[in-house]
Amino acid sequence: MTMSTSKQTVLALLSALMFVQATAQTPQEAPAGASTKGVELKGKAPVNPQTLRVQLPKPQEAVLSNGMRVSLLEDHKLPTFSMQLWFNGGGLADPPEKRGVSMVTSSLLREGTKNRSSREIAEQLATLGASLSSSSSPASGESVVSVSGLSDFVEPTLALAADVIRNPTFPESELEKFRARFLAQLQIRRANPGFQAQEQFMRAIYGEHPGALVVPSEAVIKQLTSADLAAFHAARYRPNNAFLIAHGDITLKDLVARLERHFGAWAKADLDNVSLPPPQGPAKSRVLLVDRPGSVQTSLWVGSLGIERDHDDYFAMLVMNHILGGGPASRLFMNLREDKGYTYGVYSSFTGTTFPGVVVASTDVRTAVTEGAMHELSLELQRIANEPVSAQELTNARRALIGRFALSLDSPASLMGNLATQKIYRLPADYWDTYPKRVEAVTPADIQRVAKKYYDRERLQIVAVGDAKEVGKVLEKYGTVEPASAM
Repeated sequence: MTMSTSKQTVLALLSALMFVQATAQTPQEAPAGASTKGVELKGKAPVNPQTLRVQLPKPQEAVLSNGMRVSLLEDHKLPTFSMQLWFNGGGLADPPEKRGVSMVTSSLLREGTKNRSSREIAEQLATLGASLSSSSSPASGESVVSVSGLSDFVEPTLALAADVIRNPTFPESELEKFRARFLAQLQIRRANPGFQAQEQFMRAIYGEHPGALVVPSEAVIKQLTSADLAAFHAARYRPNNAFLIAHGDITLKDLVARLERHFGAWAKADLDNVSLPPPQGPAKSRVLLVDRPGSVQTSLWVGSLGIERDHDDYFAMLVMNHILGGGPASRLFMNLREDKGYTYGVYSSFTGTTFPGVVVASTDVRTAVTEGAMHELSLELQRIANEPVSAQELTNARRALIGRFALSLDSPASLMGNLATQKIYRLPADYWDTYPKRVEAVTPADIQRVAKKYYDRERLQIVAVGDAKEVGKVLEKYGTVEPASAM
């Protein structure tokens, strides 16, 4: 295949993918006279029962000679492939005095290697029609490198990816550019009341635990050197500290042969175990206020310490959160936005990794309606803990969650993400196969139980960012108001 023909193939494929994406995201009207047989109507939303029956593809497994584990979800529908290389070494593996080095390391991974400059990497990726990105966060347990491209160009794409992953040089000039961008962006983000509320809330929940960190401190970013990034890379980016998940138009035999060719000589290393004490969480409820004189709005975050990802309460939390504030049909949204008109959006969420995450309800409201918003927010937290949800609410929540899960399985990224979650948190082999049954098994009593436990008023943390003169008295109804410490 000539390069001009290759480019035509790339352009044709991209056009086709753009068309498929556009049609997938646009509601389609049913043809006149179309049969609705087998479609079950719930309220106004038709749901085909087949959608609720999921059957996940099973990965093929292998281990490279250097210890790197490989999983492949083979799929020949499109001439494309995707890969994710997960390393056990995110922000939780950072040295205490350098919290943020994993994030910066991943951010600069493709900015130059021993064989290619940053520009050459970008140009070669563009020529191949491929993408390569890497990410990590200060409170994550992993760093991940993602690669995708056309199956016709697996070999050159893997060669390029191997060079980036194995031989980064972290040029000082690129580090300086990153530093300047990061510090400028941090100043802008810290001017945002919602971001301030998030930082204060995480600190209120975790204290000095690394899980509290939303972004690295300015001091750490200013002091990091290329040598620090290289040292972190040498310690954590190792084949026996990683697993690779691939999806697409390639066989396991072919994939393993190519990986051995480009990654086989990558040396193992002795690894330090990442061991952190579990966060204790706040011992009592608190009300923290960040004074923002003259602010026309108040950012509110209300919540507490939650669960680990593999906790038995996960599915009860999933359904409870969906009903409380998981979307535009949730109680919080229908109350504070649709009924009261206090806000454009209000949501609840929960997280969980290898250590307990958070449960939180959050919103931004006009200063003048802070009192009403806090009242309704508190009311909904009490209601879901003290009153059983209705049969209709529970049915709708179950069907929405199962339907969303089933539809997500058309996405290679979702399939790989599910498999990564299973491996990282050592979930049972049939975990995703039994996902619909576990959601269906959640009862009103389960929802009340987890709401009472994790939105416990005795340990609830309320963080507000707004004009203290206007909202201070309002917040005193919920406890002694403490000024939040500077970040």
